[in-house]
Amino acid sequence: MNAPYELYETRRRTFDGAWDGELTRFLMPYKFAIDEVCTKLNVLRQEFAHLHDYNPIEHVTSRLKSVESIRAKAVRRGCGFEIEAIRAAIFDIAGVRITCAFISDVYTLFDLFTRQHDISVIEVEDYIAAPKANGYRSLHAIVEVPVFLSTGPLHVPVEMQFRTVAMDFWASLEHKIYYKYDRELPAALYDELCDAAATAAELDERMQRLHHIV
Repeated sequence: MNAPYELYETRRRTFDGAWDGELTRFLMPYKFAIDEVCTKLNVLRQEFAHLHDYNPIEHVTSRLKSVESIRAKAVRRGCGFEIEAIRAAIFDIAGVRITCAFISDVYTLFDLFTRQHDISVIEVEDYIAAPKANGYRSLHAIVEVPVFLSTGPLHVPVEMQFRTVAMDFWASLEHKIYYKYDRELPAALYDELCDAAATAAELDERMQRLHHIV
């Protein structure tokens, strides 16, 4: 009775191991794309510091989706586990988040970065101009970055998020709260989050006005 099940489990583990190994190799260009984006951002940061005596970038963070996260997203998207299907359906495998002091810095930095000749903008979602229902604000973009491999150039998508310090603080807490409640928030807590988002937005606007005065 157990032999067919044990055979199935052995085959499944063999397939999973092979798939995970193939996906790990597949992820390498995405890691290189993150490095490329971060290098470009560092150039902009140093140029501003030396030429303008001002740095619009507070900090930069990056992340590469894990094999487990890609597997789960492939299931949600229904795209299957083939590498090419994943490449065509999932665009946030590589992610870079840029935190700025002011709203104007967000748009300035986005414009400077995306005007570079080797960067292609695939998609933009401006949640600053049009916030989500819960108050989430951030400028999202999917860009393609060339990665030069031994086999030739490969254009790799990277999800970029540009936001202010206030937006980043709110989003970080919102993520932790949603995780704690398994994304099923009580109505009162949801309302509190919306109010906090409005307060953060008001703070951004006030700091922007002060920035212009100074």
